[in-house]
Amino acid sequence: MSTPHNHAKPGDYAEAVLLPGDPLRAKWIAETFFDAPRQVNSVRNCLGYTGTWKGKPVSVQASGMGQPSLSIYVHELINVYGVKSLIRVGTCGGLNTKVKVRDIILAQGASTDSSIVKGRFGPYNYAPIADFGLLRDAANKADARGLKFHAGNMLSSDIFYHANGFEGYDKLPDHGVIGVEMEAAALYTLAARFGVKALAICTMTDCLITHEELSSDERQSSLRDMVELALDVAIGA
Repeated sequence: MSTPHNHAKPGDYAEAVLLPGDPLRAKWIAETFFDAPRQVNSVRNCLGYTGTWKGKPVSVQASGMGQPSLSIYVHELINVYGVKSLIRVGTCGGLNTKVKVRDIILAQGASTDSSIVKGRFGPYNYAPIADFGLLRDAANKADARGLKFHAGNMLSSDIFYHANGFEGYDKLPDHGVIGVEMEAAALYTLAARFGVKALAICTMTDCLITHEELSSDERQSSLRDMVELALDVAIGA
């Protein structure tokens, strides 16, 4: 069975899928890390691949930018293709000077300004959170690898170019929000709704406070560490 956004066949995806936003990053992950990668989706150039990592099946599917786009792919991966574990691998901006460029953020929770989450729960302020098993495993594996990481609250914003710059985030950093990206809250909400596992792992590539940022070469090497960590978590290595 295919969908308007995916022409993969049943069984084309592994039960564990990595979710980068960028289609070319999905291609890079498959070609760099997978053994015997094969492309399973190219609709709208949102590329998907399946292969193996350390002998175990794993997939990668680009989700596009923002929560509406990610929500389409996550909904279909879960309900059409039977995916059980979804790990977002992306980049984020820093909202705390303790988080340095190249550091990894494990999104324990995901605050948001998006009506995709807020509009679903009426008077309740729903708190989207990661799967604890995936989060714990990622933290343990990052420790074992000697990676600099932070586990905490991420902001999933629908706004990239905020009119008020850093001040537009108001009091969020004062309440422990350490990074900003555009997808995790919707991912966690859908995973909870359908009873599957989800985690967002992001590399901090630019600090909204100090304006420090990685070069393109530094970004690529940092992403390699993050992707290898995510793959090991995905297959339970």
